[in-house]
Amino acid sequence: MSQDRAISQRPFGVIDIGSNSVRLVVYTAQTRIPIPLHNEKAICALGKGLEKTGCLNSDGVKMAFDTLARFVKIATSLNVERLDVLATAAVRDAIDGKDFAKAVEKRCGVRVQILTGKQEARRSALGVLCGIPDAEGVVADLGGGSLELVHIGDGEMTEHTTLPLGLLRLSEAAEGDRAKAVSIINKALDKHKWVAGRAKDQSLYAVGGAWRALARVCIAQMNYQLHVLDNFTLDRAQALSLFDVIARQGQKSLEQIKGISKSRLSGLPMAAAVLDRLIEITKPKNLVFSIYGMREGQFFKALPEHLRKQDPLIGLAEDMAQTAGRSPLVGHETFEWMAALFPDETPKQRRLRLTACLLRDAWWMEHPDYRGEQAFLRVLRLPFLGLGHEDRAGLALAMFYRYGGEATEPIVKQAHALLEESRIFRVQTIGLALRLAYVLAPGSTGVLIKRAKLNIQGKALVLTLSEGEPLFSAGSYPRRLQRLADHLGLDHRIDWK
Repeated sequence: MSQDRAISQRPFGVIDIGSNSVRLVVYTAQTRIPIPLHNEKAICALGKGLEKTGCLNSDGVKMAFDTLARFVKIATSLNVERLDVLATAAVRDAIDGKDFAKAVEKRCGVRVQILTGKQEARRSALGVLCGIPDAEGVVADLGGGSLELVHIGDGEMTEHTTLPLGLLRLSEAAEGDRAKAVSIINKALDKHKWVAGRAKDQSLYAVGGAWRALARVCIAQMNYQLHVLDNFTLDRAQALSLFDVIARQGQKSLEQIKGISKSRLSGLPMAAAVLDRLIEITKPKNLVFSIYGMREGQFFKALPEHLRKQDPLIGLAEDMAQTAGRSPLVGHETFEWMAALFPDETPKQRRLRLTACLLRDAWWMEHPDYRGEQAFLRVLRLPFLGLGHEDRAGLALAMFYRYGGEATEPIVKQAHALLEESRIFRVQTIGLALRLAYVLAPGSTGVLIKRAKLNIQGKALVLTLSEGEPLFSAGSYPRRLQRLADHLGLDHRIDWK
């Protein structure tokens, strides 16, 4: 292994000095998807009182010094290749912000970059694009000190705006009064006419911890099947209706919802008010909650160009295959081998089928009795897939059926509830085809395409095998071929050549 290659396998760290919290995220070695190795935050409230005093909160400054010293030590102990320390709205806008940054540099031995509003907005947009390369619409990133709005399309950022509507600032300016807060929001947005209707027929991407907490409340209110925040999506009318219900919830009711800290609870009404007004003004087709934001944008910005161009989902699946000791080339070959079963695929369907093929053997180390269950749950709940929930459920089911799971098993009910029957039939087909592919070619390349061709001829599913190939002298492939053919409503046969 070359020295350059060894360096590229070291973790990458980001410290985000925000108006409310200070957070450290250390990501695993450079891959296309930012996978957290360590994630920790402290509520320092640097921006508390900023509207009145113009200065950083003195108690928060003391806490931030201690927190940053700890975070730098953790990052060093994890042998990060690079540690980026970024300061946002509070430090940017405070009279003593530059002095604070210099003090941090002297105490902790790191460089602090104070982001401009444009730089912060761009990183938020890049964060969303990191997980959803084809994202189109408006990215809204709500922090403690500012609200960043960015229009994205064709992988690029166009208009952008930074507004002093972060939760801390807005709450202080409105003195906790929702009606007053709405008036402040409207007045601020009126100065930026480009925002009006800018997400029409597109999406509004909600970024930031306050809105992730709001998503958890929505999931609880809906009794939604899948408790995963990544790309949780609501249509516009549904979102507005839910926010109206949430606004009438009492504090005790909200406290019963799992996964929401008390520090987030107090800010929920104001966070909902901002998002409600943004939906009314930008008029999106739907609202998408993104778990990626400014920190992931910094990660994405630092990636080599060849990794930035990589499809994040395919890249993640290839990495998972390699981690499991399986070659991604086998997955790509399996994908081509079964193509005859899916003659009319859309590009989106091809992408998801390729992902399933790359993951076909990723759970081989699990106990045989639980492989299907473990694969299903892992894909269904993986926090950073970058997939819509229907696509996530479909991929999880494909893995479940790949390991012999049955549609009647209770564990798959929550995924079935998210999909139409035609989609369930398709992922069952993929799973059964993967089972057949595995017994024909457990791990080697070149076998499926050259010696075990699969086709549909008339009303029969035909497997054409190379005569004399030892791999086919025994094995369970005839039974698995029959199972796949029965599922497709076809006869089956094996031809030898």
